[in-house]
Amino acid sequence: MLGFLTARQAGLDDPLRLRRAESTRRVLSLKLNPDRDVDRIHGNGINTIDIDVIEGRYMLSGGADGVIVIYDLENYSGKPEYTCKAICTVGRSNRHVHKFSVETVQWYPYDTGMFVSSSFDKTMKVWDTDTLKPAEVFEFEGNVYSHHLSPIARKHSLIAVGTKNPKIQLCDMKSGSCIQVLQGHRAEVLSVRWSPRYEYILASASADSKVRLWDVRRAAGSLFTLDQHNGDKSKASSEAVNTAHNGRVNGLCFTGDGLYLLTTGTDDRMRLWNSATGENTLVNYGKVCNESRKRLQFTVSRGCSPEFVFVPCGSSVAVYGLHTGELVTMLRGHYNNVDCCEFHPDYQELYTGGKDCNILAWVPVLRPSDVEEESDGANKGAAGQTSVNPAFQDAWSSDED
Repeated sequence: MLGFLTARQAGLDDPLRLRRAESTRRVLSLKLNPDRDVDRIHGNGINTIDIDVIEGRYMLSGGADGVIVIYDLENYSGKPEYTCKAICTVGRSNRHVHKFSVETVQWYPYDTGMFVSSSFDKTMKVWDTDTLKPAEVFEFEGNVYSHHLSPIARKHSLIAVGTKNPKIQLCDMKSGSCIQVLQGHRAEVLSVRWSPRYEYILASASADSKVRLWDVRRAAGSLFTLDQHNGDKSKASSEAVNTAHNGRVNGLCFTGDGLYLLTTGTDDRMRLWNSATGENTLVNYGKVCNESRKRLQFTVSRGCSPEFVFVPCGSSVAVYGLHTGELVTMLRGHYNNVDCCEFHPDYQELYTGGKDCNILAWVPVLRPSDVEEESDGANKGAAGQTSVNPAFQDAWSSDED
């Protein structure tokens, strides 16, 4: 670390190199934090979680009980021991609550005043965070497995939706209606993800063992279908046999720069693809246990060198090197199967939810502080206890519950 600091001060190294080195060190030291709890609200398994990208402060969770909870991750107590409080809940007593299991929740990428949830009750709801009432409700013919809003879109406001119907629905938040259908899959669509690099590029994974990439501006079908054997994509006849996995494909995740796409399937395999060419990079992750019949939410680190993948694996979370396939470690702490992972890029923390109704926080082990730092911290302790300026509080989270 001292070498990195000296090289940065002397102008020999880019400051980004120090940041990446420290981010990587923090990820490699992730541990279950005994000082941090997350309020236990759900009475059933937790299927999905999402952390807002604007402030990195608020976390959504959706459970098999249909309940949606918003947590405040920020610690204002001035003490290392604290609980991430549930500040808003769409509970069973709420007349707008989902009737069945919530499969996906996501913050609106540009404002925490809105979020979207989808459920096995065949609906997707766009919520006003301030009132906890749906501003828009989309209804479908079958169970909704997955939805996704583009994290970078400026020219469209489309939500991609994967349902029991093989057709992918594109819903427009501006008009409140489904404006486009993408046809190509032959079984239910278990996961959909927009590219974080190109706002019109969409990936979809299905129970038909296929992963397709789409340019939603084109009406002539998908751009290409991923082939685990890297066959000749120019042959139209090969389209019928191109499969990404030998089982149901239930997980999709782009890397932070959008250059690569990760997929998981019930064949207990995870594959890394070049998202521009569709080429299988042939990274061998070994056996990645996957028995889920629904969408599996896994995630990739951001800002590290190299990057890491966090994948639910039974009651543990497996951490792999993205480009090497090496199993770095197994994070154990849940009492039942883990269903979802979410990485916090600001602090290199990991949050996981499982069938044991718990959300666990995995936090980097901090470096031991120097004596001078400790004394400075004591002097500043009183300042850390001061109340937050109301100007920086959200209208919907500032009220006392």
